[in-house]
Amino acid sequence: MTAHPSGGVHAEPELPTPLAVPVTDDDAPPAPDEAEVRWRRLPGDPDAAGPAPDEPSPTADAPSGWTPTPGSLGALVPVEGAGRWLAGAGAGTTPTDWRALGAAAVRAAAGRDASGDPDPGAGETEVDNGTGSRVLLRADRDTDMPDASDASASWAALATGVVLGSYHFSLRRRGRRPVPRVRLPVPPAHRAAVQRAAVLARATALARDLADTPSGVKSPDWFARTADRVLDESGLGVTIRDEHWLAEHGFGGVLAVGGGSARPPRLLELRWTPPEAPRGTCDADHVVLVGKGITFDTGGISIKPTSAMVDMRTDCSGGAAVVAAMRAVAELGAPLRVTGLVPLAENHVSGSAYRPGDVVRHRDGTTSEVTNTDAEGRMVLADALGHAVELLDPDLVVDAATLTGAARVALGVRTGGVFATSDALAHRVVDAGARVGEAWWPLPLVAAHDEAVTSTIADVRQAPTGPGAIMAALFLRRFTGGLPWVHLDIAGPARCDSPHEEVARGATGFAARTLTELCAPAP
Repeated sequence: MTAHPSGGVHAEPELPTPLAVPVTDDDAPPAPDEAEVRWRRLPGDPDAAGPAPDEPSPTADAPSGWTPTPGSLGALVPVEGAGRWLAGAGAGTTPTDWRALGAAAVRAAAGRDASGDPDPGAGETEVDNGTGSRVLLRADRDTDMPDASDASASWAALATGVVLGSYHFSLRRRGRRPVPRVRLPVPPAHRAAVQRAAVLARATALARDLADTPSGVKSPDWFARTADRVLDESGLGVTIRDEHWLAEHGFGGVLAVGGGSARPPRLLELRWTPPEAPRGTCDADHVVLVGKGITFDTGGISIKPTSAMVDMRTDCSGGAAVVAAMRAVAELGAPLRVTGLVPLAENHVSGSAYRPGDVVRHRDGTTSEVTNTDAEGRMVLADALGHAVELLDPDLVVDAATLTGAARVALGVRTGGVFATSDALAHRVVDAGARVGEAWWPLPLVAAHDEAVTSTIADVRQAPTGPGAIMAALFLRRFTGGLPWVHLDIAGPARCDSPHEEVARGATGFAARTLTELCAPAP
């Protein structure tokens, strides 16, 4: 428990959240007390009327009515008290099929329902029938194995589902359910892909942890110190800058946004420098990742309605993704320098809050006319971008932020928006996301709207009227110094209300895997 400055007491999570780690090199038969999940695929063409004559029926010996659609479960009779299930892989032709399978299997073994929440029928913290301890996950038949043409990608997706399906953020009084030990026999040729997938999945889980921690605990200082703790022994350099340093160095945007809170802002800087840093596969010697770190967003004086404020603990999802990606970049040994910057602030309401109509001077000297205090994310990002351009000499800058509701309206809740200074950069992000199971869609930096960003009393206008996501991106571009730059608007997919595949309710950790893949792509 953590004492709050107001005197209240807030529950603090134990981080990082425990995760299942697939054991890939043990293909022994199931032990008597070990749960077992066997998966089946739909045979041949999933749209066909039935299985081909030479293929076994996917529903043979299955519970009545069960079919192997992605993530479906059929409970079998336990053996010596150990649970047994059939799980569906669908056609097994897409990574989504395999992620859904892995997540469903580990949730069943852990006594959770499809949303990741505890199954009321499985007890409070202890789970009977072998669940919560050990589980064997394997193909039921040879025909259910991944296709040879894309086997590594399928095994990697399955492992991603297993790791993230075991994720459950909880502050319940009775604590967490035990995480099962998962045996997943993987052919030796594909084990490296599974190990890499587990690294990326753990990055997603860390991003979820940081974003989902309630804001009563999660001050800017808490976020920075917690990141420092979980990154210990990662090989990353970590520096935390306080409000005095920010004032001395002209971070006007961060200070303005954080000025209304009793909990002052911070700047978190993370550095990865490999022993030797040749020109890497990102076509850059130095990549800078910038993540929005708003630990809670009331909207400030331009205050949000309560319904829009409830989930604002996750408004630091971009910063959480950067922290998580930096850990994965170090773990994978990226062959180029990578720096992560997370400007952290709480956008609150008080007599010292910044106001519509204020003019704020940013880190690079640019002045912004404030027109909406609820457009705070771009204010803190502008400082970090200007700092990166002036002092860090980057070859590529990528920022990630839950920035605009307009992006959510345009793309929904499963796809992130990509703005980039070139089509090639935008497609690189889309391709990287596709490889790791995160969907992106390129959006335009429409030149016709750029003039609206210019203010009549300052250098730029913070929130001009027009298409919201585009206007925000055009504002941020003013701080990039003409460098190659990508802006990722993750306002839609950063939070989940309707669980699907490996994604549980709450913060999703979206963008952590894509950022990692950009800087440390698979060989």
